[in-house]
Amino acid sequence: MEKSMTGKCSHQLWLVILILFVLCLILFSFDYSIMMGANNEVPFSVKQRNPLIIVDNQTNSATNQSFTDKSLGTYRDIDPCSGRYIYVHDLPSRFNHDLLNKCRSLTRGTNSNMCPYMANLGIGPEIENSQGVLSSKNWFSTNQFLLEVIFHNKMKRYECLTNDSSLASAIFVPFYAGLDISQYLWNPNISVRDSSGKDLLKWLTERPEWKRMWGRDHFFVAGRISWDFRRKTDESSDWGTKFRFLPESKNMTMLSVEASSWNNDYAVPYPTNFHPLKDSEVLEWQRHVRSQNRSYLFTFAGAPRPDLNNSIRGVAIEQCRAARACKFIDCNVTNGNKCDDPVSVMRVFKSSVFCLQPPGDSYTRRSIFDSILAGCIPVFFHPGTAYAQYLWHLPRNGTNYSVYIPVKDVKLWKGNVEEILLGISKDKELAMREEVIGLIPRIVYANPRSKFEIFRDAFDVAVDGFLERVESLRRLIREGRDPSVGFADGDDYKYTFTQWERFE
Repeated sequence: MEKSMTGKCSHQLWLVILILFVLCLILFSFDYSIMMGANNEVPFSVKQRNPLIIVDNQTNSATNQSFTDKSLGTYRDIDPCSGRYIYVHDLPSRFNHDLLNKCRSLTRGTNSNMCPYMANLGIGPEIENSQGVLSSKNWFSTNQFLLEVIFHNKMKRYECLTNDSSLASAIFVPFYAGLDISQYLWNPNISVRDSSGKDLLKWLTERPEWKRMWGRDHFFVAGRISWDFRRKTDESSDWGTKFRFLPESKNMTMLSVEASSWNNDYAVPYPTNFHPLKDSEVLEWQRHVRSQNRSYLFTFAGAPRPDLNNSIRGVAIEQCRAARACKFIDCNVTNGNKCDDPVSVMRVFKSSVFCLQPPGDSYTRRSIFDSILAGCIPVFFHPGTAYAQYLWHLPRNGTNYSVYIPVKDVKLWKGNVEEILLGISKDKELAMREEVIGLIPRIVYANPRSKFEIFRDAFDVAVDGFLERVESLRRLIREGRDPSVGFADGDDYKYTFTQWERFE
């Protein structure tokens, strides 16, 4: 009897041990699954966007949020906007919105009326009938001078805006600098020309955000070339304002359609007429231009500049008119200025293999980006037209997407554009065109009412570029170095031919 009781207890003991082992195994598996689930949720959380609070007639802001993961028994903040927060100054309306209400006076000295172009958040009226030239909707009559308005409206939908300037990596100043100076460019009174810029700087320097980096984390956008803001003298006959030569302004970075040779100016693409709402429209357009039959070897859209003696533009027009393989689009106002019609320009550019881009009144041209949009390989004659300009948006190796024909002295140049272009192999041509078509997403400004999901548009690339610039300054500060060294220095060699001889 005693033996039988002992055996029974022994069996019960082993049964209890087995049950405890199974329970431990289940608990361990459950805990492990939670850990794995938490790890799998991290990438998903990183992709979440901060909600935007859209407010009429003032700078919009985002609510700062973070995700807290407690599954491992620790608190871990995962912030997808870390290092990307931007604070937008709510400027007095005289520096931006009031200018839009004065659209008829923004181009004094010319016959242009800017009012129609204010439609659709600055991208202009939609092109209703493209005669089959433009493959989809979202093509607009866009004025290049309204880039600052377009950029501001796109900034309102930026996913990492913040109300708390102490969290911001950068400060955006929505000053419509180009529209402001457009009112006074032909005014002989330089005090009037300079007044808005001085008033803006006074307002900015009194803000607490300025004192954090003395303005070096501030940036603004201009739809005019940077030289319009760099008047060197106080002579009334001298062009533009002296805004960029004012001490406080030197501490800010300006993004404009053409940069100067100073280090605090950066070039961003001219706005084209294509403002897609979504990625699929970009892909559709890329397929469209890739399939085009290009009957012209090269084309040039522009007007003569008889007052520019040492300019390749006149030679380009002469050679184009003399060549059967070239199509010339006359932009002369007296001849109707066909360049003001986006449909006419895109029809020819889509039918051309190469598009000539000689300098005109300044180094750059909007036509550069129209040609890229059409899949037409740009031909440059000066490094200042693109290679030294659009460092954030265009490839470092210019010969991958363009043809470079350096003309240092037009009086001594004996080259023939048609012969040079005919000498390019078909394989090289196809490779360059594919590179050009691949650039389309990053040189267009998506519709301000939307944002791409896959591509980075011209706005995104510009913002990324400036954030990287500010981070490099903060790195200098952390290393105990002076961030002002070289920040606003001039680069006398930036636009010289010798800097770009590797492309010849």
